[in-house]
Amino acid sequence: MANRNLVAITDCDHDSIAVEAGVLKAAGLEAPWLQCKTEDDLIRECVGFKSVINQYAPFTEKVFENLPDLKVIVRYGVGVDNIDLKAASKHGVKVCNVPDYGMYEVADHAMALALALARKIVFNNDNVKNGIWEYQKAIPIYRLSTQTVGVIGVGRIGTAFAERAKAFGMKVLAYDEYAQKTGRTKDYMEMVGLDELLERSDIISVHCPLDGNRDLIAAAQLEKMKSSAYLINVSRGGIINEQDLFSALSNQKIAGAACDVFSPEPIAKDNPLLSLPNFLATPHIAWYSEESAIELERKVAEEAARGALDQPLLNVVNTDVGK
Repeated sequence: MANRNLVAITDCDHDSIAVEAGVLKAAGLEAPWLQCKTEDDLIRECVGFKSVINQYAPFTEKVFENLPDLKVIVRYGVGVDNIDLKAASKHGVKVCNVPDYGMYEVADHAMALALALARKIVFNNDNVKNGIWEYQKAIPIYRLSTQTVGVIGVGRIGTAFAERAKAFGMKVLAYDEYAQKTGRTKDYMEMVGLDELLERSDIISVHCPLDGNRDLIAAAQLEKMKSSAYLINVSRGGIINEQDLFSALSNQKIAGAACDVFSPEPIAKDNPLLSLPNFLATPHIAWYSEESAIELERKVAEEAARGALDQPLLNVVNTDVGK
């Protein structure tokens, strides 16, 4: 009989947990699907569980204080912004993510946004549907193979995006102090400082984590960009200051921008960015494909099972836990 006392799913917005349930059943486990949204929900519903799978519900100092049996949190996705990592480590809770489930999808989405901006696809589509058949209205458009792309963060996803840009014949600049220090870069990447990347790039794509990078791109950085440049964010909302981005776009300081992520989410209907013709928005969908969704569900369940059964974990984010 499956053990129901070790694992729980605190919350998720998926239609089904069939994949997770199948993985856990194979490990002799069973997890209730809870609907936690607040700290109090977590404290009330997760008492006694050792390993939990989490999407949005906030794990804070208060929550950790009230869940002494909790040892592992596995989050759907890469980011762990809703979890207080310092508090988790203090209370001996290992926080895990799934860093590799949708990296090709995110890289593909960033490139799709780059192409849509550079080729002015949405602008031209809207014109044609409104009876305007004049390519001249989209001028200027530049040959991609003459362009320079700047990649901020060249981990798994940033490198996958850079590979795609390279395939289009684009010159690749990269800014990532950690990757440069550890030698985790590619020969075709020219490693530069952030200011130089901003000044030289025609297309800039953000692929760094939010932690330590909030407002990394704000008014001062936007001022350094070319007036013909495009900015893309498929990483995390908050890395680009949205108010400053609106000002730069509305004053033609840069040519355009596209974001799949916002702070907060969902983006408010009256957010002024949405009124701009040179701004594209998608609903935090970059990670998604049928295949990546199944992979994510399988991997969170496998990691949660390892946590429940005291097996080695694969992707611990707060590596200082227990130290």
